Order: sequence, then C-alpha cells, then structure tokens
Amino acid sequence: MAKISKDTKIGELLTIFPDSAPILMEIGMHCLGCPASQMETIEEAAMVHGIDGELLVEKINAAMAAAGN
Repeated sequence: MAKISKDTKIGELLTIFPDSAPILMEIGMHCLGCPASQMETIEEAAMVHGIDGELLVEKINAAMAAAGN
C-alpha cells in the first residue's frame, strides 16, 4: 500500500489515489487541475487553506487504507 506524506505533491497524490479529490474538495481545494496546485505539497496546500496538514495526511491515508490501496 502506498502511503502519502505532507511532502507529497497534490498532482502525485491524485495520480496515486484519485479518490482523494472529494476529500480535498470538501476542505476547499476546488482547483485541483490548476498547474500551481499540481506542484504544491499537501502541507503547502493545507497551510493555504488554513487546515492542519498532518490531519489531512492522516485522513487521506485512512481513506486509502479503507479502499485497499
């Protein structure tokens, strides 16, 4: 199973686990296709949106585990 970290880029995350898109959208990351967001790390994106990057990583890793990824 792949595990992501706060240093994983949003573009890489969406390639590894496309089902993370709704998780990102629900916290306000609506421009997932923008070139800038593709090169942003999860930590950077979380900071811009005022959320805890570690909690976001935990949530995504839990969703990946539940999906069997």
